[in-house]
Amino acid sequence: MPAQRNNPKVDAYIKKARPFAQPILAHLRKAIHAGCPQVEETIKWSQPFFEYHGTILCTMSAFKEHCRFGFWGLEISAILRKEGVRRENGASSLGRITSVESLPPEKKIAGWVAQAAALIESGKERSPVAARTRTPKAAGAALKTPPDFKLALAKSNKTAAVFAAFSPSCRKEYIEWIVDAKRPETRTQRIATAVDWIAQGKQRHWKYQK
Repeated sequence: MPAQRNNPKVDAYIKKARPFAQPILAHLRKAIHAGCPQVEETIKWSQPFFEYHGTILCTMSAFKEHCRFGFWGLEISAILRKEGVRRENGASSLGRITSVESLPPEKKIAGWVAQAAALIESGKERSPVAARTRTPKAAGAALKTPPDFKLALAKSNKTAAVFAAFSPSCRKEYIEWIVDAKRPETRTQRIATAVDWIAQGKQRHWKYQK
């Protein structure tokens, strides 16, 4: 089994979490890596996400009095519901988590992670987010800045520099948003909005960030 690949930003997130949350996040992280040794860690919307082959596998987060953990795939969510685990009234797969003791056994979580990874591997993942980022090739192509967007950014050296300084995932979110526009006028409006936000140093989903 390859060595666990920890992202320093996720390390920092766990370290900054409240004392009760730190062991919970560490426990979940260990189980995730056990279930999918090739998983890659990243930070999206100010919380840890775990990706496999460029597709979001799961996420975890810490709040003032509880933590949350969730899968993105519709199929793995269905599996959890059949096992009576997924809580429909919660925003995550395991509801509000307040202690390590309240979690299922590590092997159980790792098993779900392995199943979710297998679904991604087989192409059966139906998450709308995963559909946009399923293959490395598609992700690589999406990172090419469209000419009209590049021209708009070039009108301000400062804005262009801010965009260039964003992480690949942040740049990708903007590019995909623009490319996904169905109508020319929508694309033009999105480019204008993107340039305005970028000039202020804002990421694509800044409204949802803490």
